[in-house]
Amino acid sequence: MKSRAAVALEAGKPLELVEIDVEGPKAGEVLVKMAATSVCHTDAYTLSGADPEGNFPAVLGHEGAGVVQEVGEGVTSVSPGDHVIPLYTAECGQCKFCLSGKTNLCGAVRATQGKGVMPDGTSR
Repeated sequence: MKSRAAVALEAGKPLELVEIDVEGPKAGEVLVKMAATSVCHTDAYTLSGADPEGNFPAVLGHEGAGVVQEVGEGVTSVSPGDHVIPLYTAECGQCKFCLSGKTNLCGAVRATQGKGVMPDGTSR
């Protein structure tokens, strides 16, 4: 899918509007067409270059809402056309934190959390 995005190409520089390619979802993933998003303090921190976990180039804006376009294999909780507010952190759904409802503490995805990549280290 093609998308227009405000991309941070490097720290401390203005965002640039560019057309990007977004791959379809892999197993357990959902592709959401964002209708609205915002740039919060965390994004500003990353853009400043002070965030030790910040990688560039990056599409900032991890808070927003949109519509499900596609679902990957095994996804049963949402369907294309559903309106959603995505959580910016992934979750494994199997660790003690996920099973207790504290998905924001999922340790299975900590290594890539905040780096702008998927839990497997790739980007879409």
